[in-house]
Order: sequence, then C-alpha cells, then structure tokens
Amino acid sequence: MVEDSSRMKTHTSHAIPLWLKVSYTAFMVVLIPVYWYHYGPTNFLYFCDIALLLTLVGVWIESPLLISLPAVGILMPQALWCVDFVVQLTGSKMTGMTAYMFDGAKPLFLRGLSLFHGWLPFLLVYLVFKLGYDKRALKGWTASASGLCLAAFFLFPKAGETLSDPNLPRNINYVFGMDDAQPQTWMSAELYLVTWIAMLIILVFIPTHFVLKKICPTPEQAAAKRA
Repeated sequence: MVEDSSRMKTHTSHAIPLWLKVSYTAFMVVLIPVYWYHYGPTNFLYFCDIALLLTLVGVWIESPLLISLPAVGILMPQALWCVDFVVQLTGSKMTGMTAYMFDGAKPLFLRGLSLFHGWLPFLLVYLVFKLGYDKRALKGWTASASGLCLAAFFLFPKAGETLSDPNLPRNINYVFGMDDAQPQTWMSAELYLVTWIAMLIILVFIPTHFVLKKICPTPEQAAAKRA
C-alpha cells in the first residue's frame, strides 16, 4: 500500500509535460522584461497579465487552484479579444480593445507578444482538464478582480488621460470604458465602475464557473485518472 501510494504521488507530480513548462517559461522570460520596459510595472495589473503570471506558477507546481483562477476569469474575455482582433483586421471596429495591436507606433515584436491572448485560453482549457477545476476559483478570482478594478479606478490613469509616456497603461481593466482613448459617457464614472464589476461577476465569472464545473473533472478525479 505504501509503495502504491508513493508511485501515485510520483506519477501525478508530472501531469504537465516538461516541454510545455519550459516553453511557457521561455515565453514569459521574454515577455516580462519587454513589457516592463515598454509599458511599466502597472501593465501587470491587467487581468490577462495576472493570468499569465498565475499560469506560470501553476504549471510548475501543478496547482489546480492557480490554473482554475485565470480559467474562470479570462476565458470569456479572451474570446472577446479574439473576436475584436478579427474585426479590427477587417478594417471595422467593435469594442476598440485591440486597437493597440494595429498601432504602428508600437514595435511589431511588442505587438506580436500580445498574440498570447489568442492561445492562452486554449492552454488554460487543456491545463484545467489535466489538473481538474477547483471550484474555489470563483470566489478567489471575484475577490481579486474586484480589488484590481478598484485599484485601477482610484490609483491609476484614466481613459484619455495625457501621460508623459504614451505607452504607460491607462484605463486598466477597462474600468472607465472599453476605449482607452476616452472614458465612457453613458453614466457617471462611479456608477459605471460598480456596474462593470457586477457585469463581470454575473455575466462572465459565474457562467464560466458553472461551465468549467460541469465539463471538467475535479482535482481529485483528475489525480485519480492520472494514477
């Protein structure tokens, strides 16, 4: 029995292939300093960048919770990013959230790194199926995302604000509207913030949580399957 238990632990500790861990880490080794240099440290307060960092730790320690947190938080927004990017490619405009990808003032290599928005959702789906979906992710991501939105609203530059360095992030996590060039004018800024956080929770995080909970194994089921 002891021997079987030891063998199970050894097997389950390698649920994610080493080549994937190394490849993802290599990408992050490039992205982090490049983003820091061009956009500054506050850029890492975006949901998608928090997701990148959580995934980096999650793939190495193979934590279902650290993988489930970004999965429940960004799968739907990243799908929207992909659609908006395709719309921008056709010369049209949908939300404006990917307009920066077509800004010739930004280096092509820098914009190319942002293509992670297109493949990260698929990676997270793969990882959450391998490790299992941890249902605590809904509460954890909701609390984290709400805190990030409040910090972005009260502490960091607004949409349309003039900055000494135009590459520095404004309107982090779209707390002033979907367009970084100008704030929304539908309602007061404070009401928009509350509405935005509520919409993220109700329309994005909760539905994604229930879908993942339904289609993905639990961490215990995933571990048992690997064993």
